[in-house]
Amino acid sequence: MDDGSPPTLAVRRAALSTCDRGASDAGILADGALVVRDGEVRWIGKDAEVEERFDLSSTIQIDARGRLVTPGLVDAHTHLLFGDRGEREAEFAELSAGVPYVEIARRGGGILATARATRAASDEEMVSGAVARARRLLTQGVTTVEVKSGYGLSVPEELRMLRLVREVARSLAGEMTVVPTLLALHAVPPEHDGDRAAWVRKVLEELLPAAAGERLAAFCDVFVAPTAFGVDDARRVLEAGRALGLVPRLHADQLSDDGAALLAAEVGASSADHLEHVSDAGIAAMARAGVVAGLLPTSTLLARVRPFAPGRRLVDAGVVVALATNVNPGTGMSENVGLTLSLACLEGGLTPAEALVAATAGGARALRLADVGRLAPGMAADLVLWGARTPAHLCWHTAVNHALLVVKGGRVVHQAEAWSAADCVGG
Repeated sequence: MDDGSPPTLAVRRAALSTCDRGASDAGILADGALVVRDGEVRWIGKDAEVEERFDLSSTIQIDARGRLVTPGLVDAHTHLLFGDRGEREAEFAELSAGVPYVEIARRGGGILATARATRAASDEEMVSGAVARARRLLTQGVTTVEVKSGYGLSVPEELRMLRLVREVARSLAGEMTVVPTLLALHAVPPEHDGDRAAWVRKVLEELLPAAAGERLAAFCDVFVAPTAFGVDDARRVLEAGRALGLVPRLHADQLSDDGAALLAAEVGASSADHLEHVSDAGIAAMARAGVVAGLLPTSTLLARVRPFAPGRRLVDAGVVVALATNVNPGTGMSENVGLTLSLACLEGGLTPAEALVAATAGGARALRLADVGRLAPGMAADLVLWGARTPAHLCWHTAVNHALLVVKGGRVVHQAEAWSAADCVGG
């Protein structure tokens, strides 16, 4: 009998996926159980042993009946906060008709269109929209979400965005963990009339010190692309941010091989994301430096850019992979976690087990969070009960929500209504 106080929660008869055995092993424990106390996982083992070890007389018990139970998903790359009038549905019609994204961006669409809408939106609109999107992710198993700025494109507006991310976090307290990122270089502000150098100076001299001074962000991100910023500007900003305590991250090699993966390794970035055009040299450098590769396949699909990021090559090279939705109003307007998992397998070459680990432990690694993304004693009790028995089923039954129950810190924060999530196990 355990000599501590009774557990508050026990999950029993589960196909328990711990996601703590490396990139390619989901760590499935058949007929498994776990117990929770004080918001933490305290024990994992066979269901037959749990009643011998613990007094469950006052414990909430969840009978998984053979269903899959995993860590809560960690969505390590999103742009959830933006003005609602910047959703850019007209651009989707253009993309569907074959107009390249680069052409849309060059004539003032893309990021600049969302920036105009974001500046015009009220604080209340921005926060309520982001919270609604976050809760849609929550209903699909996401318990930790990263949220970027990047649509303000001025010092006051970028700081405003980060302060609103803080409000989003407060609104979701107890339901989700929100991790803020300053996307310092996203696009050249319209007021600078294409003068990248002028905006970079403002970022270095004003934006970074102000954001760090208010502790508004954990990370500093940059977008390296022909339509955005080059490697030299990115290096200056990331190194300056790092000196102020902001961990570097990059949007890297999305539209072409720009050497951004190499830069990520050079500056010690926590992750380099997108990577559709990453080079072999970039992959090798990321592996040596321990940079996480953030795969965002839904965005690749919706932006109609090809190829998809080479997930198989990255895993085989020893790079830790994270899998994220990249929810944004232009090239990733989808909160569908199931679609992200399926595309990672079908187009990125990951196995279902690898996709699940990337969406949990990989995301936590990208955000440098030690207590989420895995199920083990001492870890946060963030977990999901799925209406499926295996990771393969989650990825095979494409674009369908299977999250029946979501637990955050040992407390049930979402329970699916009948028919709102697929239960393919039954019984």
